[in-house]
Amino acid sequence: MRNHPLNELTAYDAVAEMAAGNITSEGLTKACLERIEEREATVQAWAFLDPELALAQARECDRQRAAGGEIGPLHGVPVALKDIFDTCDMPTENGSRLFEGRRPAVDSFVAQLLRQAGAVILGKAVSTEIAMMTPSKTRNPHDPERTPGGSSSGSCASVGDRMVPLALGSQTSGSTLRPASFCGIYGYKPTFGSISCMGVSAISRKLDHVGPLARSLEDLALLSDVLMVYDPRDEEMRGTPNFNLRDAVARPLDGAPRIGFARTPAWIEGDPETFKTFEAFVGKLGASIEEVELPESFGDLQSHHDKIMGAGVAYYFGDEVDRKPPRMEQMTLDRIALGKEVTAYEYMRALDAVDGIRNDVYEAMRDYDTLIVPPATGEAPIGFKTTGSPVFQAPWTLLGMPGLCLPMLKGPAGMPFGIQLMARNGDDAHLFRVAKWVETKAGAAA
Repeated sequence: MRNHPLNELTAYDAVAEMAAGNITSEGLTKACLERIEEREATVQAWAFLDPELALAQARECDRQRAAGGEIGPLHGVPVALKDIFDTCDMPTENGSRLFEGRRPAVDSFVAQLLRQAGAVILGKAVSTEIAMMTPSKTRNPHDPERTPGGSSSGSCASVGDRMVPLALGSQTSGSTLRPASFCGIYGYKPTFGSISCMGVSAISRKLDHVGPLARSLEDLALLSDVLMVYDPRDEEMRGTPNFNLRDAVARPLDGAPRIGFARTPAWIEGDPETFKTFEAFVGKLGASIEEVELPESFGDLQSHHDKIMGAGVAYYFGDEVDRKPPRMEQMTLDRIALGKEVTAYEYMRALDAVDGIRNDVYEAMRDYDTLIVPPATGEAPIGFKTTGSPVFQAPWTLLGMPGLCLPMLKGPAGMPFGIQLMARNGDDAHLFRVAKWVETKAGAAA
């Protein structure tokens, strides 16, 4: 007899249970909707939810399975989409009054891929306004007095609260991995250009990433493999990655990986008590971890990132600053106004610096499989004036390096805090294998 509600199943287990005939997509979707009904007033994770539309998708999945139809890798599994991903049957309002009532006619490319894989698109999860820094209505599922992080607020909170097994967020600065840490879930920022951003609200196409979110490493691999399909319309795509992340997770490393512990220049901004816990965790991983000093040029990345992101958001949304009255929140308008001050020279100089700094970082980590770094400055902040600082994310986002957040730790207040692993561009599969080793090693040491 099952001891836990269906909504607590991981996607990987749900797929297996449906394949065995033990559960149905309709039953799983109903359990998710019941959890949402129970908790939404507290967590406020959803921007749009139509239970009948979700159940209709689930029933169609069950009908196809019963008829012996083609079964995709996510067949019957509910997925939440951040409210910046276009869907043809739901509104996409980008978390902003500026887009209120917007109903796209065409799915984003990733929504198309999810439907082809058999997923049930449960609804739209709350985004901060245009995926920037203005806090949203969403609360942290572990403590409603704290932020869930941003900008993928609802996506991370819905997975963290067991409302849905999988979700998609995005990351232009730190919007996938930081809130994943705050909400105690797994987050993945793939190598830049691995997943199409067509039909996703843009901030900077030089920085924008799609970010898968889940409650297990296996689920991240399952979801991500579905999404890594080449889309020639996205000029930033680097071809079909073919990482085969599910296979990577399933194949253990032959021996211990070599991991470099990088404090980064932002270390001084971290909470001392939380970082003591982080250092203790690193120490328990044993002799395979060595401290590595990042190149001096790494310290320039935050400034370069801010200029590139600022120019991008000004390009896409700059006209709103001059609208009378404006239809955006003041914090968003202030960020756009700052972006309008970035000169063409500053923008091009920042872009030009990236490859050289990436080479410097690669040289510093030449003896290591991955780096381990904090995902945030500490636990989720109390209150709703901020979604947290992106200083442990933005430099890596600019470099395009793949990163994973694993929910391994608790901070001094008992709130979740993750560990973050970073790898060289294109080494996503090996990153997942190292992450599985870290999970296993940490579990054995607990």
